Amino acid sequence: MSTTQNEQQLEKNIETPEVESTDDTSMTAETAETETTETAETETTAETTVTPVEDANPKEEVETPVPQTSPEESPETTITALTEQIEALQNQLQDQAQQYDLLKNSHIRLTAEFDNYRKRTAKEKQDLEVVVKRNTIGELLSVVDNFERARNTINPNNDGEAMIHKSYQGVYKNLVDSLKRLGVSPMRPEGQAFDPLYHEAMLREYTDEYPEGTVIEELMRGYMLGEQVLRHAMVKVAAPKPTESPEESENSSSDESTSAE
Repeated sequence: MSTTQNEQQLEKNIETPEVESTDDTSMTAETAETETTETAETETTAETTVTPVEDANPKEEVETPVPQTSPEESPETTITALTEQIEALQNQLQDQAQQYDLLKNSHIRLTAEFDNYRKRTAKEKQDLEVVVKRNTIGELLSVVDNFERARNTINPNNDGEAMIHKSYQGVYKNLVDSLKRLGVSPMRPEGQAFDPLYHEAMLREYTDEYPEGTVIEELMRGYMLGEQVLRHAMVKVAAPKPTESPEESENSSSDESTSAE
């Protein structure tokens, strides 16, 4: 019994690995089949994606014209053509230079004319202001002269007259200060040489105390407006004494002798 049992057990042991090997081979066969199917599918998908789509409207071929080769030009013709181009460019340059000179001269002339116009209008405006000032202030100088005559002639004798004298002298001072602010200044010609641009000779006095042509006295005061004469000063001018001739001296001596007798 024991031997038979052992033999059976050995047979079982031998049979079981055979079954397992068959299982393994079957599994490997199945995996190989799946792999082949997968590779086939991937190949079909690749074929579908790679297949190019043909254009419905194929592009038309454009024929490019072949340039015709011109015959070679000689150096003389090339030089002549270049010389003509240079002359044409020089003529254009001269024309442009002439136009530039014309425009430049026109600009300079217009600038000079505008500058002269600006200076002329400024001077005319200034002269007009001076003329208006002279005409206005000239009418006031007579009032100033009357105040000065009153100051030199009137001598107050009591307190009332002194108050009146002081009040109008205050008005005179305000008037003179206003004229100074406008640029009016009085002349001081005494002791100066006579100048017809500033002085007007009203009298001549023969004297040896002053040189000939010296202003001795101011009869009416003159005034300046800036550097222009507003009113000439009326003055008395010194003149030399006339010299006696010999005949006149003899006559005068004879007259003196007869008078003494």
